[in-house]
Formats: sequence, structure tokens, C-alpha cells
Amino acid sequence: MNPIFDFFFEQYHDYATIDIVLEIVAVIFGFLSVWYSKQNNILVFPTGMISTIIFVYLLFKWGLLGDMMINGYYFVMSVYGWYIWTRKVDATHVTPITRITDNEKKLSTAIFIATLLFVYLVYTVFDKWTHWTAYVDTVTTAIFFVGMWLMARRKIENWIFWIVGDIISVPLYFYKGLTFTSLQYLGFTIIAIFGYLAWKKHLNSNLQTA
Repeated sequence: MNPIFDFFFEQYHDYATIDIVLEIVAVIFGFLSVWYSKQNNILVFPTGMISTIIFVYLLFKWGLLGDMMINGYYFVMSVYGWYIWTRKVDATHVTPITRITDNEKKLSTAIFIATLLFVYLVYTVFDKWTHWTAYVDTVTTAIFFVGMWLMARRKIENWIFWIVGDIISVPLYFYKGLTFTSLQYLGFTIIAIFGYLAWKKHLNSNLQTA
């Protein structure tokens, strides 16, 4: 066997084939979701919902509670975001891309702190404070919760949270043995950077024509 292949994928030797296939399908739809988000396309939500529901099942099965909660939250926020993105703000326009307000900064901080406390309690109840990755999970969960909420509200700052969380997740998921998911987050990081630039260009263009 190729040693490079073994290094990246030997952890899959004990996985059921159906679980590997499901992870790959979830990764594909995850990429589609982030790509549609970059394009400011409403399809970000249905594709994301398919990805997240698969990951909820897989992560529950693998006992990765923090990651499972992230994806469960994504699913719920996708429903909320789908509504916000299609909601008419007047007779002809839907919710536009905007910058975060002072009130939303306060709410973002509250979501971040509440998420830290919530994950802490869950990990304590299920006795999951057995490895350093649990502490990183807690922080990334909070980062992603804020990022998803801001994306659902079509705030450009959502990309900053995605970029930070994605960068942390690349080595974290590889360490956990989820190589395909690690590669997914690497791709997410790249797309998120371009997503931020695309949304910024769109926002600046709208401000100039306003």
C-alpha cells in the first residue's frame, strides 16, 4: 500500500463502506453550499441542509457531540436563513447584503458566550472532557454558531468567522481521523476568502449606486 495513501486514509480501514460514502456525499454538498453562499445564491440552504443532516447522523454515530451540534444548528439556521434571504423588504427587493449593526455585534457576542456555556455543559454531562480536542471543539462550535447566524442574516462579517473556524478545523478533523472532512474545510477556507471578497465587492457596488 502507498505510504502517502495510508497516512491520509488508514483511519478508514475500520469504517463501514456506507459511512465513507455518506461522508463523501456530505462533503460534496457542503462544498456546493459554500460555493452557492459565495455566489449569494439561495441554493446555499437546501444543499447545506443535505450536508448537515448526513453529518448529524455520522457524527452522532462516531460520538463527536460538539461537531454534531454544530451541524444540527446549521440545519435549523438554514431554515431560518432560507426565510430571511427570500423575505421581501419592499415590493421588489429581498434582504440585501449588509454590514453588522451595533445591536448584532452584541447579539453575536451573546451567541458566542452562550454556545461556550452550552457545549461545556453537554461535554460535562456526557463526560467528554477526555482530550484536548474537546476544548478546541468548544471554541470552534462558538465561532461557527456566530458565523452561521450572521450568514443567515446576510451579514458580510459571517465570512470572517467562517475563515477563522475553517482554518482551525483543517488540522483538527485530520487529527480526529476524518480526512475527507479535513480536506473539505481546507476547501471551505479558500472559498470563504473569495466569498468575503465577492460579497465586499457586491456591497460596495450597491453603496455606490444607492
